[in-house]
Amino acid sequence: MRNKELSNKELSRNVKKGIYCLALILILLTIDQIIKVSVKTNMALYDEIYIFDWFRIRFIENNGMAWGMELGSKLLLSIFRIIAVAFGCWYVWRQIKCSASYGYLTVLSMILAGAAGNIFDSLFYGQIFTESTPFAVSQLTAFGEGYAPMLMGKVVDMFYFPIIDTVLPTWIPIWGGDHFVFFSPIFNFADACISVAVIVFIIFFREKIKS
Repeated sequence: MRNKELSNKELSRNVKKGIYCLALILILLTIDQIIKVSVKTNMALYDEIYIFDWFRIRFIENNGMAWGMELGSKLLLSIFRIIAVAFGCWYVWRQIKCSASYGYLTVLSMILAGAAGNIFDSLFYGQIFTESTPFAVSQLTAFGEGYAPMLMGKVVDMFYFPIIDTVLPTWIPIWGGDHFVFFSPIFNFADACISVAVIVFIIFFREKIKS
């Protein structure tokens, strides 16, 4: 009887942790998509909204990985992302069954939500939006009548933090007189979720790598 009670309590804890992870992933994914759709349907490609000198909303799209990096075939990259997310789901569930802490599950869920957010762009944006250009704002269209086949959609990025934007002094060898921007990547909310989670993981959970 006691073993059965312990088993029921453990099952109840696992269910609560599973609901927590699912809810967090859905919340982060929803925020990511709201931001992306708002930008894509209200801004032409390369449009910029000035917030501060060091923070702007600049609409770009990319075919690659987080932070606008490019890596091989778009189709292969999309398939790899889907496989990675599937593995991530399995790993999160495994950690729930192994009684992982809420902190560690939060980190894993943030990474999973970020990856899923960018996969969603690749899967569906090419199917449901017209193409964004510097001269035209994208519009929603009937499914399948968009600008690209499934898995070939472009990822929407918008957050730009040019913390230092200046021209280097002419007395500096080689680069003197060149335009210099410190922290030039343009990224999205999904990228930020992944990056913050990785930093937290390195600081607080790096021992998990050894286990």
